[in-house]
Amino acid sequence: MKRRAFPDWWQWDLEWTPHLLKRMEDRRFNEVDLREMLQHARSYRQDVVEGRWVIETRHDQHPWEVIVEPDTIERVLVVITAYPVWDQ
Repeated sequence: MKRRAFPDWWQWDLEWTPHLLKRMEDRRFNEVDLREMLQHARSYRQDVVEGRWVIETRHDQHPWEVIVEPDTIERVLVVITAYPVWDQ
């Protein structure tokens, strides 16, 4: 199975939202974990919210999704949230 190439925004600097920082605490992951999840992402797809993308990855041997929104003006990839996927 060929891995889908990521778009140009994949290489941009990351920016965290206050929502993400709260979720990091609630869901017990940190910046290093998140960067590793993104580094080892499997695929991506459009989110239900226009302009956002769902990154499919893994953390602690479980599937996770990371929601990102490319900011084309600032050229940063804003990480909105991350969560484990339980229903697969």
